[in-house]
Amino acid sequence: MNDSASVTTQGSTVEDWTKALAESTGSPGGGAGTGVMLAIAASLTSMVAGYTEDGHVELADLHGRARALRETALHLADEDAAASRAFGAAFRLDPGREREDAIHRASVDAAKASAVLGERAIEAIEDLGWLASHGNPALIADVVVAFGALRAAIAGARTNVSFDLSSLTSAGADLAKVRKDHRSLWETVGRLSDALDRIDQLTASVDGKAAPTDGA
Repeated sequence: MNDSASVTTQGSTVEDWTKALAESTGSPGGGAGTGVMLAIAASLTSMVAGYTEDGHVELADLHGRARALRETALHLADEDAAASRAFGAAFRLDPGREREDAIHRASVDAAKASAVLGERAIEAIEDLGWLASHGNPALIADVVVAFGALRAAIAGARTNVSFDLSSLTSAGADLAKVRKDHRSLWETVGRLSDALDRIDQLTASVDGKAAPTDGA
């Protein structure tokens, strides 16, 4: 496939999707990659849950959430790719009011798309943390890989929301006004930063079991 716009996470092979990602088109780009990382984390969470035999009623609910999140993450990745196309198109317009308005709309839409991805990733942290403590111990390495993918998704969402908000300054706003007008998105950046700290704590708590030869 040569047309990256026709490539989707839900309808393309990994080969076709990553080939499109490698092109200098920006769509799919880092935001869509964030969604794919979240889907990987959700998939590994689902796998570990499926291998875990436990009497906890919450395990079945956790497993269901992970399966649903995998599908949702891929859908959100494609939505982010569409937002990226609009973002790039806005910056290619000739200087003027039309360009400024287009940049404003595209920046806000792109920030919202990344914020939704980030919020869904935050929701997945404690489920994975539960598996780190109660999941099948033979799959603890998979849990740590899932933490890595989830961290990448959250870091990507945080960076993209922040960058897209700052892009509003290209449409004539200053950061103080951006913060006032888009307080919810601005606060999302802080929540995502806190989520990174939480993932680092959880990963550190099981790293000795996942990589016992490290430092030996």
